[in-house]
Amino acid sequence: MLAFVTGSTGFLGSHVARALIAQGAQLRLLVRSSSDLRNIADLNTEQVTGDLRDAASFEKALSGCEALFHVAADYRLWVRDPEQMYRSNVEGTRALIEAARKQGVRRIVYTSSVATMGFGSNGTLADENSPVSLAEMIGPYKRSKFMAEGVAFEAARAGVDVVVVNPTTPIGERDLKPTPTGRIVVDFLKKKFPAYVDTGLNLVDATECARGHVLALEKGRRGERYILGGENLTLKQILDRLNAITGLPSPKVKLRYVFALAAGVVDETVTGRFLGREPRATIDAVRMGRKKMFVTSAKAELELGWRSVPVNDALRRSVEWFRANGYA
Repeated sequence: MLAFVTGSTGFLGSHVARALIAQGAQLRLLVRSSSDLRNIADLNTEQVTGDLRDAASFEKALSGCEALFHVAADYRLWVRDPEQMYRSNVEGTRALIEAARKQGVRRIVYTSSVATMGFGSNGTLADENSPVSLAEMIGPYKRSKFMAEGVAFEAARAGVDVVVVNPTTPIGERDLKPTPTGRIVVDFLKKKFPAYVDTGLNLVDATECARGHVLALEKGRRGERYILGGENLTLKQILDRLNAITGLPSPKVKLRYVFALAAGVVDETVTGRFLGREPRATIDAVRMGRKKMFVTSAKAELELGWRSVPVNDALRRSVEWFRANGYA
């Protein structure tokens, strides 16, 4: 099988590429001219230079491909120009699916996000049918992913064979940027966690999540979405596990929401608006943190054969990789 993969130079995408190669697939990878290629340097693949905002750069490259894995996304919780994020995440997805349809690609696996689900504030488990609307999406990243998911469903209703997967929060090695979750690990290693907020995430092993993408290709139903999750953990529980892995102290002070929000306002104003750099604490991130993003992967377990596994090993690999690569 020849598979076209976007986002392979990134964190989760590099794991998806390796999972496909392990299954014997040949890969054609879309990479930007400015991409950091370290995550795929050891892979025997064909590479095509292009950009999600330029359909002409990838349409012909899809010729002869049986499958498309669209993993790429502009994943930032703060962006100076949100319009660029919408162009990549929404219009880029639309153009890519249309190009795949024209080139006769058999099946598309679109990587959405658990961020598009409906969450309450009390930690109730969300699933694929939890009610939610665009108005509830906080920030341009969540809004753009929600809209892009809508593009995928629209294509499926029109007859395109699209399956959507919704990873929770991947953790593991090769998190180059790093992602917001990777920053939690790096900040912990740098002893920059004097306090914590009362929030929660579902962490998933990035390697297992990539295998879930392959399962979606093989067993997913057209027009359906599947949560690929691991363990539901509060931020404090995550930090305590990092303490057990590293021996570094876990914070004991819980920060009230109003103080976390004030820190986000200051950091976004000073770092973002005045200095032009991505702030470490953003208003949107703090607002998201009011809800515990806990989920169930029961649908994926039933229909795909997905297994939710403990994430201790993934956390340990993350720590080892960040240390080995000079992040901390």
